[in-house]
Parts: sequence; C-alpha cells; structure tokens
Amino acid sequence: MQDKAIALHDVDLSLGRGAARVHILKGISLGAGRGEAVGLVGPSGSGKSTLLMTMAGLERPDSGKVIVDGTDLAGLDEDALARFRGRRIGIVFQSFHLVPTMTALENVALPLELAGEADAFERAEAEMEAVGLGHRLHHYPAQLSGGEQQRVAIARALVPNPAILVADEPTGNLDEKTGTSIVDLLFALKRDRGATLVLVTHDLNLARLCDRTVRLRSGHIEADAATVPA
Repeated sequence: MQDKAIALHDVDLSLGRGAARVHILKGISLGAGRGEAVGLVGPSGSGKSTLLMTMAGLERPDSGKVIVDGTDLAGLDEDALARFRGRRIGIVFQSFHLVPTMTALENVALPLELAGEADAFERAEAEMEAVGLGHRLHHYPAQLSGGEQQRVAIARALVPNPAILVADEPTGNLDEKTGTSIVDLLFALKRDRGATLVLVTHDLNLARLCDRTVRLRSGHIEADAATVPA
C-alpha cells in the first residue's frame, strides 16, 4: 500500500439510522497510484459518490482501512482529518459550493487563509491565472457563468497543491462545450502537477480519458481495468 496515493482495504460503509440504514459500500478494496487518473462509473445508487467521499475523508467507513498519501485516516480525529484534507486533498463537486458573498479571488484564497498561510491571496491569484480567470478576480459567483464558477472551484481545490484531486461529476451542471473545456483543464492541471485524480462520472467518454476505469454496482466493484483508448 505504501506506493499508492490511495489504498482502501475491505471497506464497508452504511448510512442512515434504524430501519432507514442502507449498506452502501460492501467490502471495497481499491488502490490508486501516484499520478494516476481513475474513473469511477456505474448506475445511480451504485456507491460511486460515497466511495469518493470516503477516499476524501468526508465519510468514515464502518470497517476496513482507508490510507491516503501514506496516512491511515482512522488514526485522525475530526480536527486533524480536516487539516490533512485541507493540505493533501483537493475536492471538486458537481455543485460549485462557492461562498456567494466572497469574490472569486477570496473563494480561492479561503483554504489557505483557514490554514494560516501568509501568502494566501498571492497564491490564489496565481491559481486564478492558471485556470484562465485572471481577469475575473473581483467578480462574485453570481456574476460568473457556470463554467467560470467551476474553474474557480477547481482553482480553490488546487491552491494548497494537493497530492490528490477528487471530482464528483464535475461537468454535471454544465453544457457539453463548457464541460469539455473543464475536463481538458482538469486533466492538464493533473498532468502538470503529477497529482492523482479520482473522478466520478456517468459519462463513459470522460471515463475513457482516465488511466483506469472502476465500475461499481450495488456497492461492489464489478470491474477494474486499464482504460482502452478510443
């Protein structure tokens, strides 16, 4: 497991309480190498997003091990886990989750400010330039298009220079042309920085851009194979 950016071993996870409790992940063992791109695919309700959130430390499994960037997440309390996530894991959601009362630049700088970094705004501006939005620093989310908001969200995820980037349907709220540009940006940034990318998508064409495709069904891994180029 030591050579893996992400390693899960026999992970089980249920959500909900009492009669509403649902067994979502069932004996999941999965690794992602450093610098690798892994696509998670499968029907709705198969556990893709829950698996991604478990990798990111946003959900804790009932049993099994989750090791990220050499750290066993079970050994971290909630504060330590939040600090670790802030430094080592970048997260991009389908919904952009930008703070509406902050400018684009302030949104990107936020993770660094929370971490007490003195150069938060300088680094945030550099990330905004990297995603092609150096001219939109002082615009608020409502003044930006959907594609621009997702670029801001990507810049915010990448500003701590994380080893791992996870993205949950990052093009789900975008039109096809805008979605394609966001995908191109994600993979270019991933290549430039050598980060590991784990991507949840229902788009098989997008999944084919990854090095490996993992198919889930009913909480189990149904297939895990190197992606065959189109």
